Amino acid sequence: MKSLSVRLARAAAAVACLGGMFSLPQSTTPPFPVPARSQASQKTPPQSQAPKQTGGQVIFSRSTDENGDTTTQAGPAAQPSAHPTGAPTAQDAERQAITYTAFDMDVHLRPAGHQIAVRARMNLRNDTRTPLAHVAMQISSSLNWESIRVAGRDALYQVALLNSDADHTGQLREATVALAAPLAPGASLDVDATYSGAIESNARRLLSIGTPADVALHSDWDQIDTAFTGLRGFGNVVWYPVSSVPVLLGDGAKLFNEMGEHKLRMAPAHFRMRLTVEFPQGEAPTVAIINGHPAELTVESPGTDEVAGVATAESESAPLGFNAPSLFVAIRKAHPGDNLTAWTTADNEVNVQLWIDAAARVTPFLQGWLGQRPRAQLTLLDLPDRADAPFESGALLATSLRDGGPEPLEGAMAHALTHAWMQSPRAWLSEGVAHFMGTLWIERQHGREKALTALAVGRDALSIAEPPSPGDGSGQPLALATTPVYYRTKAAYVFWMLRDIVGDAALSAGLRAYDPLQDMGPQSTPSLFERLLEQAGDRRDLKWFFADWVDADRGLPDLTVDSVYPSAAEAGNWLVAVNVSNSGYVTAEVPVTVRTYDTSVTQRVRVPGRSSVSRRIILQGRPSEVQVNDGTVPETESAVHITHIQEAAAPAQ
Repeated sequence: MKSLSVRLARAAAAVACLGGMFSLPQSTTPPFPVPARSQASQKTPPQSQAPKQTGGQVIFSRSTDENGDTTTQAGPAAQPSAHPTGAPTAQDAERQAITYTAFDMDVHLRPAGHQIAVRARMNLRNDTRTPLAHVAMQISSSLNWESIRVAGRDALYQVALLNSDADHTGQLREATVALAAPLAPGASLDVDATYSGAIESNARRLLSIGTPADVALHSDWDQIDTAFTGLRGFGNVVWYPVSSVPVLLGDGAKLFNEMGEHKLRMAPAHFRMRLTVEFPQGEAPTVAIINGHPAELTVESPGTDEVAGVATAESESAPLGFNAPSLFVAIRKAHPGDNLTAWTTADNEVNVQLWIDAAARVTPFLQGWLGQRPRAQLTLLDLPDRADAPFESGALLATSLRDGGPEPLEGAMAHALTHAWMQSPRAWLSEGVAHFMGTLWIERQHGREKALTALAVGRDALSIAEPPSPGDGSGQPLALATTPVYYRTKAAYVFWMLRDIVGDAALSAGLRAYDPLQDMGPQSTPSLFERLLEQAGDRRDLKWFFADWVDADRGLPDLTVDSVYPSAAEAGNWLVAVNVSNSGYVTAEVPVTVRTYDTSVTQRVRVPGRSSVSRRIILQGRPSEVQVNDGTVPETESAVHITHIQEAAAPAQ
């Protein structure tokens, strides 16, 4: 009978043959205890997940010190650590100073024991103007730091539990590393860290704010398990090192803003992984997905019941883009389709064809707008439970592939497949185009009015988020947006406006010509997409639009129809003078429509911020009403303005 050390050596050898650089953390005890074989975890809330008190003893508490930093006091129920755990010593300014520019990860999973061991080699840069004497790094509180080396030498570090809902446990384990010499502004250093622990389904952060247990566990479904491993990254489970400011759910939108800021700062970082999965006999994984991209699995069958099999996979170094690092490993069956592969559980073997058929119906529409071939294949990953919250990362959609009607499945595929075509590192392009195409599909199926109604669902939230004036807040320039209401809702509006300004053909040509590989690095002015759009159509100057709507945040327009003056002209023609003012700070180009009982005339009118314009429109017949904006331009208040002309009379009988 072979021992655990033999099994671990075999797994380590499998990884070594991939990169020749991996070694399991050196310690007096193996990184994995001997686990009993476990079945797939059930979605029942463990008693230890909820904050509780026993005999008046506090399990954990959250507080804020006089500097505004979150501090933690942990009781005896806190997870054990390989190093003594004390109070946090890092300051928020130190946590915000670090930008990760590269990850080289060796990840070893033992799903039967819910366990992970990681060696992470990283490059960290000081993005402040102040030298750093310390570097603070965090992982999930269910994981333990084992060793940290800086510039090839063992480093001294202190470990603390930090309250933050960026992880599903509600806490992060922070290592504050004392540097031998201060890290100069703009300088970088190499860090080599090892850590390990268990990641099980845990909804403590949601339960602590009163979320019903069933809802909480179907939202926080991240775990390591034999049939399904899903690690969504920062904001769900922090399985890789980060440097973040602690944020709590219920404190406005701070958690979601921090999640967006994390992805924005990490977007240029290159990420590489070598993955080893140790599995029980007969339970080999069939799919691995790293950062939204399928990775080929090489499976070595076990020799005996006592020796685990080993599966390995590797991802090449590539920029993360606007996606948190994620890892999925599962036992699923593959179903190929047009531009996609669906990986299903046995329960959804029949339903998957509905999804594949929906994708086939949507594909010609997307090809007409975005080109014949996507840049990647869409991956559909069946989640364990039909109630689990969906998750998407690039060209990955993890959701329950249950049965559904054609209309909702087509809408989901229009959005998800767009990500297979539009692989942009810019959030407003990646998410905005996907949201835009989803509403265009509604227009195709049900008409423009229904599409604009769907678009308007997020307008109130956008209006609340936008500052009343540039002086009242900076808002979020779309090019650097970190909040979904900007890079999804506002971006979708931007594409609707661009569509009306340049036309369908020019917008489609700009989207087809866009190459994400040419759009890496800092945002340029004018942006790559702006240049492509100007080259694609007759309108050569879009600087005014991108300056106000993309490169800066000047809020939303606030239009008013000040007056309408109709007057009869010759041969039954009428001349209508329309005066429109804009009390907002952003330029808006809106459609102005004058209607009679039989016909209408529409002209586009550009209204600069804090100004007014007058437009004269000639039409045949007596005018009955004037409409300014049709809902395509988001405004602070109403996005449609209709003025009835009193002098209008009904047509003679």
